Amino acid sequence: MVHLDYLDAGANIIISGSYQATIQGFEAKGFSTEEAEALLKKSVELACEAREIYYDRCTKDSWDFVENARSSRRPIFVAASVGSYGAYLADGSEYDGNYGDAVTLEKLKDFHRRRVQILANSGADLIAFETTPNKLEAKAYAELLEEEAIDIPAWFSFTSKDGINAVSGDSILECASIAESCKQVVAVGINCTPPRFIHSLVSSIRKVSNKPVVIYPNSGETYDAEHKQWIRSNGLVDEDFVSYVGKWQEAGASLFGGCCRTTPNTIRAISKALSVKFNANVGAGVGGRLPPSAPAPSRFCPPAGTAIWVQLPRWCRELRLPLSLSFLARTSSPRKIWVL
Repeated sequence: MVHLDYLDAGANIIISGSYQATIQGFEAKGFSTEEAEALLKKSVELACEAREIYYDRCTKDSWDFVENARSSRRPIFVAASVGSYGAYLADGSEYDGNYGDAVTLEKLKDFHRRRVQILANSGADLIAFETTPNKLEAKAYAELLEEEAIDIPAWFSFTSKDGINAVSGDSILECASIAESCKQVVAVGINCTPPRFIHSLVSSIRKVSNKPVVIYPNSGETYDAEHKQWIRSNGLVDEDFVSYVGKWQEAGASLFGGCCRTTPNTIRAISKALSVKFNANVGAGVGGRLPPSAPAPSRFCPPAGTAIWVQLPRWCRELRLPLSLSFLARTSSPRKIWVL
């Protein structure tokens, strides 16, 4: 399964394939409400199953996996993906945020409520609200998290087409401020946006939020909603994509990865780039000190160079994660994020 491809690339968090899965969408295709809800749960169960398969394979394949492997192996967590209302419409409106005057705050909350309830209780470790196109939907998410007393962490990520605003034209400052004010939200950022816009967006988010900034841009290609295909423009090869990572980190981002039209190879390249930078900093005495309890990198599964120990963001510590260099993967369409 696709999840395993990304785990083989070193992922620590895999994201369920529920981005475009909705109860309303399944019902429109003839499924009952009960069947639709079961399919949502299944998306998380598949990710959890992949995690167990990977752990079992690591235990068998790693010659020096210690007896207490569960306490020292690379942590892997499952995030449940929640796509925007526009993703359900499948008309490309998640890339412009134009839902029309009939779509109100209450309508968005009613649309998302049951799906969020199901995914929050599906066994996932966190919820990823992705490709959010406007502040109205972000506000709907924030109010839902509070009203439903969701007790697992969440992040909000927005889309942009100009490096200044969300795709709807709403200020990215206002969008990020909504995430900042929601106690259940532990990270805020940008996804499915051309890489050339990321630096300025990270800088803007940092002005209004002290939460970790998550970024997973697309390849730089453009989605054609009419023909439902990606149009090659200035799409980047993996090596070019990775060349941006250092600048994004300097701007204040702490979670890195790739969205649509990126692949496991993109993530391996990001892994390599961050590993090289980390090792250079350690050699120069700049941060990255290994904690006394850190197991040797050789105890982890391939790929080499990904078992590097650094401080995780606060939300990971609250989940009782050990210190590690981690990254996330979305697998309904391949996406991956580093946590640094």
